[in-house]
Amino acid sequence: QVQLVEFGGGLVQAGGSLRLSCAASGRTSSSYTMAWFRQAPGKEREFVAGISWSGGSTSYADSVKGRFTISRDDAKNTMYLQMNSLKPEDTALYYCAARRGTKTYTAPEKYDYWGQGTQVTVSS
Repeated sequence: QVQLVEFGGGLVQAGGSLRLSCAASGRTSSSYTMAWFRQAPGKEREFVAGISWSGGSTSYADSVKGRFTISRDDAKNTMYLQMNSLKPEDTALYYCAARRGTKTYTAPEKYDYWGQGTQVTVSS
């Protein structure tokens, strides 16, 4: 079993930056693929970014490409999401997720473990 806890959400003005962290504990290992998802009120949970077990491969939703950067530090069992040039439409509850295996999927049902979420609010 793996436990995930997100940190770093908050309120920021449009154009600003935030860095989210996701700390993993429990039966962690570097063979987990990890990802960030987000869910705005009234909308479905959507894929934001994913990172392979080695950290060598990353993928992004088109809506955040060039603005967000995903990374991981397996020595610290922590994943990050650096968010720059934030827009009001980035406002959502952000979740980190992990799945056993080496492939990144964009579908939330492919992930085995989830954090409780951290709120990001971008004001215009």
